[in-house]
Amino acid sequence: MSATQTTAAPATVGKLYLVPAPLDFGCEQEVDLRQTMPLGTLELAASLQYWICENAKSTRAYLKRVNQIIPLDSPLQALQIQELPRQVHKKGDHSGNFDAHHLMGPALAGSDLGLVSEAGMPAVADPGSSVVRAAHDLGIEVIPLVGPISLMLALAASGLNGQNFAFAGYLPQDSAERAERVRELESLALKSGQTQLFIETPYRNAAMLQTLLHALQHNTRLAVCSGITLDRSVCCSDSIKNWRKKTFPLDNSTPAVFALGR
Repeated sequence: MSATQTTAAPATVGKLYLVPAPLDFGCEQEVDLRQTMPLGTLELAASLQYWICENAKSTRAYLKRVNQIIPLDSPLQALQIQELPRQVHKKGDHSGNFDAHHLMGPALAGSDLGLVSEAGMPAVADPGSSVVRAAHDLGIEVIPLVGPISLMLALAASGLNGQNFAFAGYLPQDSAERAERVRELESLALKSGQTQLFIETPYRNAAMLQTLLHALQHNTRLAVCSGITLDRSVCCSDSIKNWRKKTFPLDNSTPAVFALGR
């Protein structure tokens, strides 16, 4: 091939679909997918052969469940599944430090590509933003599909301001730093009226709740939701004054969403 010749591009490029996953973390099959996932989302997921994910094992388990409802177009063993690097899981990819352009090969070659996280919507409180950015950079259409998003479900159930809110991600693990960050978020919420949302990993749920009960002012309103969409779902919203009087069955097997405001 001469220096002036180029490889012909495909007539069309594929699309990047953002595929939500159910909120029974680890694909424990606590609920029938049809109770929480629209049929159209399952049909689209069943049609995809190329995937980008956090964890290939749980992605295969999820697609195995999809196959029980909508037969996959390709055998499970034939699916091409790429995992995001571990560094992205730990530090996130929202800062632009991870370049995902090399993962877009199937879409550039004309095949549709799916992005999926462990639970809920990929790239929301989970890795995936680098993949979405890369798709936009390369002119690949990005299509989010309908499915459960724990942050939005918790906000709707909180009774707090749903017109003005912010997501603060994970708070510090150190107890003193965590308490300081909680007070910063409370100050912002009380001054601006902006609901502050954050999440925690299951084994730190109880410690987070205790920090909130000790650090927040008694009139601040706190909402805690865990196991959303599951049979063991719990969601409570009350003032800190009243929270201190109750026993809350906080589930330590699934992440919890916390929201505070006025």
